[in-house]
Formats: sequence, C-alpha cells, structure tokens
Amino acid sequence: MCAIGSAPYEGAALPRYLVIQTFPTGLEMPLGQEGKRRLGGIIACNSDRGVTWLRSYVSTDQLMSFSIYDAPGPEAIRLASRANALPVDRIVEISVLDPYPFHLIG
Repeated sequence: MCAIGSAPYEGAALPRYLVIQTFPTGLEMPLGQEGKRRLGGIIACNSDRGVTWLRSYVSTDQLMSFSIYDAPGPEAIRLASRANALPVDRIVEISVLDPYPFHLIG
C-alpha cells in the first residue's frame, strides 16, 4: 500500500516512457466502483513517486499492455509498479513523432 504524499516533481517537465507489461493470466480490471477505487489507488501511488500514467493500450487478448508514462526516470516507474503489484517487462524512453506536419509540407 502506498503512502500518500506530495510529489517532488510537480510542475517539472519529465521524460516520457513506454512501459510494456505482460499479464500471463490476462489483465483484470473490475468495472464500476471497484474499478474506480483500484485505478484511483494506482494513480495516487504513482503520484507519490512523481509518476503520471497517461494512457494504456491493451492487446485484444488482454495479455499485454503498452502504457505511456511521464516520470523522473525508469526507476520511479519500477518502484510505483512494484508498489501497485504490476509487472514491468520493459521501459523505453520515447519522444513524439507527429506525421501530420510532414504530410502538410508540399
């Protein structure tokens, strides 16, 4: 269980990471109030370590997720994931490549 506290990185621009996770028996996320409570706990625990979960993409078989995080570093993501009892297979620092500005160059 995470201790709630203020994040030491509030307001600072953080690196962005892609986190790949494998769930051997499938990702299970309850619906309704239980799901809301669980996700709220994950968000609070991440925040306590300066980690912001932005979005996740889940494979159709629910065995893998590809999540985007802002964090002070990979170790903060590992610590938050461990505290949330979530697996981490790989963490890759990423940047955005937006194809639309290139498409508009004529």
